[in-house]
Amino acid sequence: MSPEGTVQPRTLSTTCCIAGGGPAGMMLGYLLARAGVDVVVLEKHADFLRDFRGDTIHPSTLQVMDELGLLEELLQRPHNPVRKLQVQVGETPVTVANFSFLPPGRDFIAMMPQWDFLDFLAAQARRYPNFHLIMQANVIDLIEAGGRVAGVRATTPQGPLEVRARLVVGCDGRNSTVRAKGGFEIEDIGAPIDVFWMRISRRPDEPGSGGRIDAGSFFAMLDRRDYWQLAYVIPKGAAERIVQGGLPAFRRMVAKAVPFLAGRVDELKSWDDVKLLTVRIDRLRKWYRPGLLCIGDAAHAMSPVGGVGINLAIQDAVATANLLWEPLKDGTLTQADLARVQKRREFPTRVTQRLQVLAQNRIVQPVLASTAPLSPPWGLRVVDRCPWLQTFPARLVGVGVRPEHVHSPAAAPANPARA
Repeated sequence: MSPEGTVQPRTLSTTCCIAGGGPAGMMLGYLLARAGVDVVVLEKHADFLRDFRGDTIHPSTLQVMDELGLLEELLQRPHNPVRKLQVQVGETPVTVANFSFLPPGRDFIAMMPQWDFLDFLAAQARRYPNFHLIMQANVIDLIEAGGRVAGVRATTPQGPLEVRARLVVGCDGRNSTVRAKGGFEIEDIGAPIDVFWMRISRRPDEPGSGGRIDAGSFFAMLDRRDYWQLAYVIPKGAAERIVQGGLPAFRRMVAKAVPFLAGRVDELKSWDDVKLLTVRIDRLRKWYRPGLLCIGDAAHAMSPVGGVGINLAIQDAVATANLLWEPLKDGTLTQADLARVQKRREFPTRVTQRLQVLAQNRIVQPVLASTAPLSPPWGLRVVDRCPWLQTFPARLVGVGVRPEHVHSPAAAPANPARA
């Protein structure tokens, strides 16, 4: 205790401090530790067990895991391989993407709970003594010294914590404290939709992941083996009206949109079982300042359209490790190094967000505004009948605009059996 009775913060020093233990933060932490950089990852929750998060491990991420020699071990964890994306428009099912044309071993999307994937990365990273993961460490502010960011302040169950670092990387998501405290200018691109997330039990004989689209209704359905994770897309600002209409009316909406679930909508016991995701599409005009870099959703919040947010976040992390491991390790890091990260990743971000906006404006909004029964437009019918055309959306969703490959070196782990 200080003379005034306040608790003095515990202080740590490291080379790179990562705020946020999501896909971008854990992948970057692992890659930097693997390259011999001392790294501290701060995760505000006690564990990774949080629902209603993206559960898609895309082909490009499978490629990264293969390059790291971890793919076979990762796929030993429970997962569902999805080789085709199908949606039902009105009464007609259509295939919109076929991943089986991609290279063998990476010709599917692995549906795996995100907590399993993050737990796997954490276990691999802990093999390196220069990797430090601190759970229940909530970053609340930046430390600045000499005109640059020099670390972060966090709260923990043991009291306040200060982590001094040569570089702070904000990987703390779309509601990033790091980017807010960093004073970054945000370009708000806009999103006309929000999403209600919920879960309903699944039976073994039911179809796999896909979607259901009809007049005024847009559902995405993710197969989690014993239950469905449902994403009900609604117009921006409609959540309050829907909640005011009452839960019984909401259950009837779900049953009408997905008839085979009608007998199970009572599993939605209260509004606590329905989570609202406020959709945003935005990006930072500049991702960095001295001593600070933002990547993933902290740099560019993505719409759930296409489910590509995780894919981009992991690609950001791989590119960041490729470009920064050496200047971090030898102490020569400059703003020019940080600028190279943005230059590398800004183009795929802009293209992907532009495509998401087009999908929202040309597909999702007209569906939500429609009142007449829908049938597949001619373009979807052509794609459904020509399997080779299904490779283009499969590559766009599964691989992305600019896939990244691991170029950072690998130091021998100190604890090869600890994983």
